[in-house]
Amino acid sequence: MQVKQALPRISLLLASTLLAFGAANVQARTFRVANVHNDTYPTVLALKYMGEQLSKETGGKDTIKVFGNSMLGSENDTINQVRAGALDMAWVSTAPLNNIVPESVIPSLPFLFRDVDHFRKVMYGPEGQKLLDLFQEKGMVALTFYESGTRSMYAKKPIRSPEDMKGVKVRVQPSDLMSDEIKAMGGSPTPMDFAEVYTGLKTGLIDAAENNYSSYAETKHYEVATVYSETQHAMVPEVLLFSKKIWDKLKPEEQAAIKKAAKASQDDYVKLWTAQEEKAKQYVLAHGATVIPAKEVDRAAFVKAMQPVWAKYESTPAMKKIVDDIEAVH
Repeated sequence: MQVKQALPRISLLLASTLLAFGAANVQARTFRVANVHNDTYPTVLALKYMGEQLSKETGGKDTIKVFGNSMLGSENDTINQVRAGALDMAWVSTAPLNNIVPESVIPSLPFLFRDVDHFRKVMYGPEGQKLLDLFQEKGMVALTFYESGTRSMYAKKPIRSPEDMKGVKVRVQPSDLMSDEIKAMGGSPTPMDFAEVYTGLKTGLIDAAENNYSSYAETKHYEVATVYSETQHAMVPEVLLFSKKIWDKLKPEEQAAIKKAAKASQDDYVKLWTAQEEKAKQYVLAHGATVIPAKEVDRAAFVKAMQPVWAKYESTPAMKKIVDDIEAVH
């Protein structure tokens, strides 16, 4: 009699255990991702879109929480957190990764990409994937590259050739590559914090700076350097990193869903970024800036001047092959 009474209780306990186990398996998982930009910037919007796509792919099991505005630290901070397994993901520029993954400097070489279409064919295609694969050895799974605009010169005068750069003091980031690039172009590199550029241009401490249209507009640098010359000298990519320590603990289907959502975010970001760039260009034109179009810039002369810079940074046969392969993409 006691055995018969116990059986329903055991069955009920077993059923409760199975239900609890099943609930744990379908419990939503939230991956944290860091970004330095504000909530309305295309990078953050694309990451939120990625979270929506991941949720759809996993039936609501997995999603993403975006921490923008450098809430989790600088790009260097978040890279370190990702490598240590303390943070799931980070969207960062490749510049702070150059010392960790030496090959990541190659896409930042001046005048490497012929235009934005060439950049996209390379970085979103097989050659880009080869570069992404190199991150695994450094404790990071690189999910995808993103564009961050075409960097061009702006000053109080047009910049059409290396001749126009002679003696021009150009603000640069604390980067050996950028300093070498400006010197090769004929200018004088002047390291300066980005927040000081407006005053530097206004007072004549520097004569020029370089960036994409969005930054040129957002910072109001067009007020003190009214000529934006489309030198299109650099297209420094950004990359979405996932911690390999965390990645290796995920199921294959979860990994596949994350990769698919990352690709979707790339496509979404291209639309967002392209629209923002055009909007920024029209904004600075409406506010008195003059644009020197790329067709009026002597690209061939600049490319010729860059050869010593390329030779310095494609420092191994393997690095040179990456450059050659990128140039061969049409």
